[in-house]
Order: sequence, then structure tokens, then C-alpha cells
Amino acid sequence: MNTYLAKIFIVIGVISIIIGILFLFKIKIPFGKLPGDIFIKKGNFTFSFPLTTSIIVTLILAFIRWIISKF
Repeated sequence: MNTYLAKIFIVIGVISIIIGILFLFKIKIPFGKLPGDIFIKKGNFTFSFPLTTSIIVTLILAFIRWIISKF
């Protein structure tokens, strides 16, 4: 159990470092603006549902979880 928790903290740390580097170099990530994301704007009403973005994030998180479980 302790090794599993340690692996989770390592992955969280690596992800935090990657996000920090992206912020440092001001790299724009098109989060929520990918093809397939739903965006409706009519007058004062705005609706946004990042469908494609949600699928990509789910796949990335599933891949990270799979990597953790292999070690």
C-alpha cells in the first residue's frame, strides 16, 4: 500500500512540474476549444460543454493509472 501511495505522489509531482513548465513558457493549451467541443452563444446565454477535451483528459488519466498499476 505504501509503494502505491508513493507512486501516486510521484506522478502528481511530475504532472505538477510539467504544468509549471507550461506556465513558465506561457504555452497556450486549447483546453475546451478543440473540434467536437460544444459551444453555444445566444444573446446573454452561453453554454459550453468540452466533450472532446473530456474524452482526451479521460484517456490520459486512464493511461497514467495503467502505468502506475504496471509498476
